[in-house]
Amino acid sequence: MRRDSISNTFLVAICLCVVCSIIVSTAAVMLQPIQERNRVRYRRRNILIAAGLYDPDVPLEESFARIQTRLVDLETGQFVDEHERIDPLTYDPQRAARDPALSVEVPGRLEEFPFERRERYVLVHLVEGDQGWEQIILPVYNRGLWSTMYAFLALDADLLTVRGITFYEQEETPGLGGEVENPNWQARWVGKKVYDEEGNVALRVLRGEADPDAPHQIDGLAGATITARGVSGMVKFWMGEHGFGPFLERLAEEHADELAAEPARVAWQPARSRRP
Repeated sequence: MRRDSISNTFLVAICLCVVCSIIVSTAAVMLQPIQERNRVRYRRRNILIAAGLYDPDVPLEESFARIQTRLVDLETGQFVDEHERIDPLTYDPQRAARDPALSVEVPGRLEEFPFERRERYVLVHLVEGDQGWEQIILPVYNRGLWSTMYAFLALDADLLTVRGITFYEQEETPGLGGEVENPNWQARWVGKKVYDEEGNVALRVLRGEADPDAPHQIDGLAGATITARGVSGMVKFWMGEHGFGPFLERLAEEHADELAAEPARVAWQPARSRRP
């Protein structure tokens, strides 16, 4: 067979493709555990950033030791016991949102949350302190202009005051909607109040500059109206009755004595609990 024949050329190309495929597949399989560990570390780092506990000079595992991860059933507002069929160590909320067995339909067509379904179970993170838990970090997400934006929102023990927020996955326009990852913009969330005095979700991102003294306003993102609208909708949905509302209500009832004991804390009274 001639070296420069068509059949010989195809044979070499096929052999090369097979060898390369085997190498790539083997590398993907071998690197999968490392990639998974890196994803876990990246998420933990962002959880610590949202809580204001991240210190690059302290080992990540040491900093995260203060945080307890629990699984919550959003339909009942209760923690899922260890004997339930959901394993927090292997549970993937993003995949669960696409699984009819692990997700629920979002009632109606909500303007602030364009998804038809959301996961039933979510992982929340409690920061332990000397007197019990000090804050709670909640996973939230919503659609922006070009992508689904994933974030962690940290609340004080009063379940009202924002401790911090961090966006760890998004594909918005760099310099515009992508500014949701800007630490300076995220720092403006600290100390803001999620709920108004009537228990309604009031925290939102404006189209312009916010009043520094306004407890429910966040500076807008210049040139990123749709992204900012998505962030506001994210807060409205996940902090409301179709998201973490029932869970936060139950948590507030269980810790009512602790909340009332601190003068600086404002007891959270969700509007849904006062329905006739």
